[in-house]
Amino acid sequence: MENTAFIALGSNMGNRYDNMMSAISQLTGNKDIQLENGSSIYETDPVGYEDQDLFLNMVIKVTTDLNPYQLLDRCLLIESTLGRKREIRWGPRTLDLDLLLYNQENIETEKLIVPHPRMLERAFVMVPLLELNPDLRMFDEERITAWLTRLPKEGVRIWKRKNGEDVSEPIGN
Repeated sequence: MENTAFIALGSNMGNRYDNMMSAISQLTGNKDIQLENGSSIYETDPVGYEDQDLFLNMVIKVTTDLNPYQLLDRCLLIESTLGRKREIRWGPRTLDLDLLLYNQENIETEKLIVPHPRMLERAFVMVPLLELNPDLRMFDEERITAWLTRLPKEGVRIWKRKNGEDVSEPIGN
């Protein structure tokens, strides 16, 4: 597998945990994507459209033979298969899969922008990404930990640690 990608997962409808685990199984069910690592799972307050249930969020690191557009298409297909409806911007969803990073590439097309354009504004993405790769550098070569220190983290609580332990603790500022 020659490419490395980070994908954010989120769900706030139905069995949120099962939705995310099913998505990971479907992503890695073919030989062209391999799961390398996954963050803990965080329960988070909704952002944007706030009149909805709490989300579960996590980030996974995968290696793949797919190009970024093929990987995006696979993510969109899995969202659809698991019942994703795009009715309200930032609204409730059974599953959301966002391609955050693909190698060290900068991609800006009508179909895909990588790095994800709003990831640096979202603690529910940056906290699990930092957990997976605290030395990651982006944009102006600043470590990801510096970006995270600028974000408010209220509304982001660890829900299930990587070791499977259930918890509900807020992430400190």
